[in-house]
Amino acid sequence: MGDSPAKALSGLQGVARWIHRSAMLLPMLAMVATSAGCILTRDLPDPALDIPAGYKAARLTTTEAPPTLDWWRGFRSPELTDLMEEAQTVNLDIAAATARIIQADQQARIAGAALLPSVSVGGQETYSRTSGSSSSGLTNRGREVVNYSSSLSAASYEIDFWGKNRDATLAAEETATASRFDRDVVGLTTLTSVANAYFQVLAAQDRIRTAERNIASAVRILDAIKQRLSAGTGTDLDVAQQESVLANQRAAVPPLRQILAQNINALATLVARPPESVKVKGGSLNQIAAPRVTPGLPSELLTQRPDIRRQEAQLASATANVGSARAQFFPSIQLTGQGGYQSSALVALFQPQAAFFSLAGGLTQPIFDGGRILGNFEYTKAKQDELLQTYRKTVVSAFADVDNALIAIRQTTERLRLQRKVVTASRRAFELGEQQLRAGTADIVTVLNTQLTLFQAEDSLSQAQLARLLAVVSLYQALGGGWEPKIERPGNAL
Repeated sequence: MGDSPAKALSGLQGVARWIHRSAMLLPMLAMVATSAGCILTRDLPDPALDIPAGYKAARLTTTEAPPTLDWWRGFRSPELTDLMEEAQTVNLDIAAATARIIQADQQARIAGAALLPSVSVGGQETYSRTSGSSSSGLTNRGREVVNYSSSLSAASYEIDFWGKNRDATLAAEETATASRFDRDVVGLTTLTSVANAYFQVLAAQDRIRTAERNIASAVRILDAIKQRLSAGTGTDLDVAQQESVLANQRAAVPPLRQILAQNINALATLVARPPESVKVKGGSLNQIAAPRVTPGLPSELLTQRPDIRRQEAQLASATANVGSARAQFFPSIQLTGQGGYQSSALVALFQPQAAFFSLAGGLTQPIFDGGRILGNFEYTKAKQDELLQTYRKTVVSAFADVDNALIAIRQTTERLRLQRKVVTASRRAFELGEQQLRAGTADIVTVLNTQLTLFQAEDSLSQAQLARLLAVVSLYQALGGGWEPKIERPGNAL
């Protein structure tokens, strides 16, 4: 009995060699199946897209300085950079998208299992005893039987003659690829959300500081008007009007503080932390640099935007599903094999005379199924057409997104330039009005108008600065985030 394990191993190896010899026809069938699958499977449908030579809103059509992978560093804010890098590692939406990648990979593995036979090894010992009684009434001892068996079996295996399982596997693999680009989409959305929320924080802080300065100015004007009232050159109406201006300025502060708190809480959610543990120092929009971004060529956008690549992978998956559905119209070929050893004596289990085997093959051709196969085929074709149209819309929308972002940058830059002039003129008018008020030569209505104009102009300036930065962020998002640097390959030297 000491050499039974060695015999068992040798015996199973012999069964494996038998199955190998019995399946020598599989490579030839596989070659035929591959060629047949190539006939049935269709290439990706032509999206028939008109790719423009350049963006309508761009002055340049060549890439001078494409966005870097760490594009947020162009704003030159260390705090923003820290938040961006933290969000990439701890954001919960990104983590969920990463988990979906693992799910899709395993689904592709499950789908690919149909391309290989399922082989199992087993051993069994059975003990039986026959009855000791007979029809003549005599009593015998009965017969005891012990039987040992060891087998290697290949479960029912469908030869992928028409490429049905191969196309199903390809569809699952393309779905897994789409999930990777989906993770990139989530990552890009997260980063732009962090940048937008951070700039909203800075804008709210600037507007609060502006409101506080305006409140101080309104208090000074109110004091001057009260002095005129005491001197007999002012009226109670003048005081009431200025008190109304002051009250409006004070009432504008709470909504700004609410916006500030909400955006800090949004940043906390994006970095997966409770608001109590997030401290955002902030600062001012005046400290943020506005990087110059060139859009490159529209054709390059097709390989850079993750949402376009995701839709392309989903279209490829749907195309493979069409091939798999088409193959269901054709016959399926099944192979089943089993081999092993069986003996009533354990010592003789792995002897040549104890070997047994069986090999069965079958062919099934669908004739009538109530339209199930045809319905599934038409469904997959319609799904493919839906994803084709979605892919086309995604590409067209991407071009529009870039143009809209370029227009927004251009117009917000012009607005910011003009708004600075408005603030400069308004501040000069207010200062002159305040001086004349204290000298007793100014009309109170003029002073009220100049201060209201200044207050609105300074608040609009902060909003214009914010709009320009948000436009820059929207261009980064429209371009698909940062671009991989191009590798220049030297030519062959002669």
